[in-house]
Amino acid sequence: QVQLVESGGGSVQAGGSLRLSCAASGITYSTYYIGWFRQAPGKEREGVAALYTADGSTYYDDSVKGRFTISQDNAKNTLYLQMNSLKPEDTGMYYCAAARLYNGYVPAEWSADNEYGDWGQGTQVTVSS
Repeated sequence: QVQLVESGGGSVQAGGSLRLSCAASGITYSTYYIGWFRQAPGKEREGVAALYTADGSTYYDDSVKGRFTISQDNAKNTLYLQMNSLKPEDTGMYYCAAARLYNGYVPAEWSADNEYGDWGQGTQVTVSS
């Protein structure tokens, strides 16, 4: 059973930084996307960043490029999201998610949340102006 547990959220002022962590356990599949999504009140969930384990490729939403960095510590089975230069529009619940990929299948869009079958409970990020 896959478990994804997020931590590191909080309240910061605009321009500040936070580092989110996602502790993963029970992942037995060898190839997958693992990433971060967020959802602001009244808005749809959107992909923030993801990492493709087959080759280490990383993907970012345009709104966070240059400010956020996704990384993985395989020894600790932990995924991170370093968030710098935070803006009020970054406010939302942040979720860690994993998508199993079989037989060479790679989704056309890394940010398609219907491709992700395992989700954490989320951690809240609030950025004030």
